[in-house]
Amino acid sequence: MTTSLLRFARLAVTAVALLGLSAIIPAVAADTTTTQSTSKSSKNKICEDCGTVSDIRTIEKEGEGTGLGAVAGGVVGGLLGHQIGGGTGKDLATIAGVAGGAFAGHQVEKKVKKSKSYEVSIRMENGQTEIMPFAEQPPFAVGDKVKIVDGILQRR
Repeated sequence: MTTSLLRFARLAVTAVALLGLSAIIPAVAADTTTTQSTSKSSKNKICEDCGTVSDIRTIEKEGEGTGLGAVAGGVVGGLLGHQIGGGTGKDLATIAGVAGGAFAGHQVEKKVKKSKSYEVSIRMENGQTEIMPFAEQPPFAVGDKVKIVDGILQRR
């Protein structure tokens, strides 16, 4: 019985020693990590507003029809359709001309009012991605080094 009591005592002492070490090791590891990250950040300071153009997207927005194109197209189509045939055929051609002209006029109006805009994606030095909108073709190319100053994208 004394040997099993001796074994139990050794096991208890070992367990207490391991618990004590496990409480110390994370604190030592945390101090080492903090020291290393501080020394790295002081060596490699990054520019928070600097980056590289990674993509330029063209966005085409279809124009919206106001109805004027459809009305104008319907009138022109109706006039042209009225020139065809006679009697009931003339009436059908006029109706078809109005419908076809209205559809065509609406589509033409949407094409005329179409707009383009651009989105420039910038891979920032801090690892984030910024997207800047442009109403006109931007003066940048993919790979250009840039900096954002007061919300305006500039070359570095």
